[in-house]
Amino acid sequence: MDSLNIIQNIFFMGIPILFAITVHEVSHGWMALRCGDRTAKVAGRLTLNPLKHVDMIGTILLPGLLILTHAPFLFGWAKPVPVDWRNLRNPKRDMALVALMGPLSNFIMALIWAFLLKYIFNASDPNTWMLMAKIGITINAVLMVLNLLPLPPLDGSRVVSSLLSPRAAYHYNKLERYGFVILLLLLLTNTLSVILLPLLNLVLNFITQIVGL
Repeated sequence: MDSLNIIQNIFFMGIPILFAITVHEVSHGWMALRCGDRTAKVAGRLTLNPLKHVDMIGTILLPGLLILTHAPFLFGWAKPVPVDWRNLRNPKRDMALVALMGPLSNFIMALIWAFLLKYIFNASDPNTWMLMAKIGITINAVLMVLNLLPLPPLDGSRVVSSLLSPRAAYHYNKLERYGFVILLLLLLTNTLSVILLPLLNLVLNFITQIVGL
């Protein structure tokens, strides 16, 4: 692959990734605001400007490495939007709502990319915009499924924590300090692919049926 193709691939993959992680984080902050916490708004994080959400490793280095190494799927993350659970009107319930809003936003974005692929990009250059739309569908589906895993600090763990007793939730959330290491080990041992791919295929099939691709 020559340097021009590499740059093109990074461009057409990078835009959907930036949108996916930016909207994901803004959605957390938006729901937190609706539930009474203004922390993200005061911090200036309720914006679609990706520069406010970029994490050097999760937004740039890791996705770029996965693209260059032709990994079976792509994922990344942005700087987490700050949420102060003490400001939420119903902390246990609202933390679950805040957590679920991120994966829900990715599902909605995957649907939008799918509609674009079917009704707009299908009539344009199939090697450019259609590629971007397909990546947009896939990356959002991956982020949705990945973040629903019950591994702290992923969003799924916030939902599980809200269902536990305070004591059990405290011990469960202590896993967060090892979360990145566990995720990395799952990735390097291909265990993450084994877990994610069946779930990912279910989500992609569901989106395909809804849109009629």
